[in-house]
Amino acid sequence: MRIALLSPAFWPEVRRGTERFVRELGDALIAAGHRPTLITSHRRAPSRAIEDGLEVIRNWRPPDARLRRRMFEEHLTHVPFSYLSLQRGRFDLAHAFYPTDALAAARWARRTGKPSVLSFMGIPHRRALANRRFRTEITIRAFAEVDATVALSEAAALACERWIGVRPRVIYPGIDLETFSPGGVRAEQPTIVCAAALEVPRKRIPLLLEAFAIVRRRHSAARLVLSRPKRDDALRELDQRWLDGIELADLDDVTALAGAYRSAWVSALPSRDEAFGLVLAEALACGTPVVGSQEAGIGELLDARVGRLFSGEDPAGLADALLECVELARDPSTAAACRARAEPLSRERTAERYLALYRELIAARS
Repeated sequence: MRIALLSPAFWPEVRRGTERFVRELGDALIAAGHRPTLITSHRRAPSRAIEDGLEVIRNWRPPDARLRRRMFEEHLTHVPFSYLSLQRGRFDLAHAFYPTDALAAARWARRTGKPSVLSFMGIPHRRALANRRFRTEITIRAFAEVDATVALSEAAALACERWIGVRPRVIYPGIDLETFSPGGVRAEQPTIVCAAALEVPRKRIPLLLEAFAIVRRRHSAARLVLSRPKRDDALRELDQRWLDGIELADLDDVTALAGAYRSAWVSALPSRDEAFGLVLAEALACGTPVVGSQEAGIGELLDARVGRLFSGEDPAGLADALLECVELARDPSTAAACRARAEPLSRERTAERYLALYRELIAARS
């Protein structure tokens, strides 16, 4: 099958969970003998290249600063060019990963008779849908016009049903189990790694810093490894009282990220509204126990053998979960339990489920 994958941005400009998910799915589709093409956008001139086996079409993204200042929905200006790329290609199916791209995919589907899919990568709720002009209308229309929608967890699917009126199918994201695998030596002192973007308020890094200060009262040599922010002043904006024992690392590279997971005792993701928590699944694949918020989809990933959940905004509750996971990491059986929990989440299994969906939709259109 020739499959068009549509994402507003991609590596190296942006390295979030969505971009990693798209890359992993593309790699798994290639390994299964199919021909995916990623259609994305960039501020620079258009380009087309094979990048590590995946064909990537980068369309020009017209400036959108004025739209963003006026609080319009994000990722609008590139959509006409993505639609043109779909029209020029000979694709069997278009798979979008953001609602604005899904509108282009749905229009292409109407004109060609081929199917379209939207993977909704987050969790919708009233605040998120209302904080951008036309976001609600675009999201509802995208869900209505594509042939199928997919959510990353049961929690995300329930939220879509509540706020958008559509119950998507659930396909968990896939992990590269070869890159993210146990190995190496754990750090000598208790080490917590958090791969979340420090600059994003939803990730609640200040809450993690307060909790880590409590952990340091028990383990004075404990370390917290954070992903190095793109803005040099981002760390200075944090409360300086909580920075003892903090280290920054370049965790955008997946090899470096896997190494950080292997050396850590605990991987933490304190963010709210996580549809799944891909970075926690990757840490589990490396044999490292994890801590995440009880809200949303993370609870579907964890059990008491491999991690702990916390709730609310109290740093003491998060600190308790971190301390319990430090003790969990001392148990020789924990690493194997973590790996066993991650193995059903292989990118090959995720690709198989998407391929089954693609074939179903193509047959229905035929």
